Amino acid sequence: MITDRNKPQKHLDITKKEIQEYLEKVQQHIENDIYSISLNENRGKNKNFIQDYKIDTKKEKDILLSINYDDFCYAVDNEKERYSHETLYVFCKQRELDYWGTLELVDIYIKINMTRISQGSFMYIISFHERNKPIEYLFKNKRLE
Repeated sequence: MITDRNKPQKHLDITKKEIQEYLEKVQQHIENDIYSISLNENRGKNKNFIQDYKIDTKKEKDILLSINYDDFCYAVDNEKERYSHETLYVFCKQRELDYWGTLELVDIYIKINMTRISQGSFMYIISFHERNKPIEYLFKNKRLE
């Protein structure tokens, strides 16, 4: 039986300063190529998004480096038991992107996991795709349906 205690906790008690400090680390990882976007068999949405909007490494980095504290939505405990000690950070970035010759304003759902490795830390972009569910921003009074 699954109880509420076993469900990943959503965290909204995070300050603007904490997110700004987190984003400084995110930017360092991107600039130093110490990150990866998950493209395994469970991440078809990421693959499709990258292909549909013709996102190359330069554009990918540009999008990730443009994330601001006010793009932050929430943090959540990793639902995988093996990684339950990790916290994932969710952002939603709005960007104009080229979809086969047509410019579209796209809500990009970005979920980041910063994890410790023997040499320091590594950053995984677990989700990098079009937003597919309602989302609320923590630092701006806005909800996207």
